[in-house]
Amino acid sequence: MEGYEVRGSDDGKLGEVVAVEGDLLVVEEGLLRKTRHAIPRAFAHADDGERVVRLSVSKELVEDSPPLKDGEIDRPAIAAHYGLAAGQNDPETKGYGEVTPDDPAWSAEHEGLRSGVEPAAERRARIREGESDAGLRGRPIIPPDAHDRP
Repeated sequence: MEGYEVRGSDDGKLGEVVAVEGDLLVVEEGLLRKTRHAIPRAFAHADDGERVVRLSVSKELVEDSPPLKDGEIDRPAIAAHYGLAAGQNDPETKGYGEVTPDDPAWSAEHEGLRSGVEPAAERRARIREGESDAGLRGRPIIPPDAHDRP
């Protein structure tokens, strides 16, 4: 793909491919003040007949991406700019499924327990057993069984 012209989804010309670095295309744009940007190949579709790479992202998004400095590619910054998973940090966990108190992996039930709310399953079981429920109004939801009378 080196030497192919690069066009954004808005048909704006970005320059040409000067290198392919694994899953990234390095595109150079400009005549006098040349800048280089890395674009994930996931957004690039080559047309060998026309020698053009068409992108599924706009020219503006590519121009706003972190430029290459001294030929070095900052892969996490590129992935984060384009919204790819490689740009995100893994959540901190203690390992083996144990999570820290501020871990986003906490379930709604765990959050409820932390804030003092009784889990719905335990509340339903308590009501079925006939214990009173402060929030229950009127007659019981499950009437007593007529066959249980002595």
